[in-house]
Amino acid sequence: MKLKIPFTEKELVNLKAGQVISLTGAIYTARDRAHRRFIEIVSSGRELPFDLEHKVMYYCGPNIKGDTLGACGPTTASRMDAYTEWMYSRGVLATIGKGQRDPQVRFLTKKYKRVYFVTHAGCGAYLRNHIESFQVAAFRDLGPEAVYEFSVKDFPVIVAIDTKGNDIYARLSSR
Repeated sequence: MKLKIPFTEKELVNLKAGQVISLTGAIYTARDRAHRRFIEIVSSGRELPFDLEHKVMYYCGPNIKGDTLGACGPTTASRMDAYTEWMYSRGVLATIGKGQRDPQVRFLTKKYKRVYFVTHAGCGAYLRNHIESFQVAAFRDLGPEAVYEFSVKDFPVIVAIDTKGNDIYARLSSR
């Protein structure tokens, strides 16, 4: 199924765990340090460098040398579990990473009607082929952990946790 970002809530609630999706639109990279920085900014009463409403966050630290984007595969999503409710409550509609999430994230996807996607781990060079352009969106000083905006076309993902809390990993572990 092809899905254009930004999503509508109706599109999100119709997604099912295990469904294969091709994303087209803007996604934003963010890892641990960027998440902490977002929270520090808001906690100090300042405004974020961009609005998180209706965004898709990709847990990725891309390999960038100068103006050249190299491999950009997903990082382990569970490292961002502690930040998930904060991000969802500020309007982030979906996250992309690799691996299982804490059961609390399953609850949060259901509570906020959000989605967790996984993408191909170990295939950063392949995923690069689906990125048409990129630019720094925030925190350039964090290097590979800066927030980048990627314009993606047919970026391959799988719905790992849907808005009803169905989780492909929970289904696998029950077999």
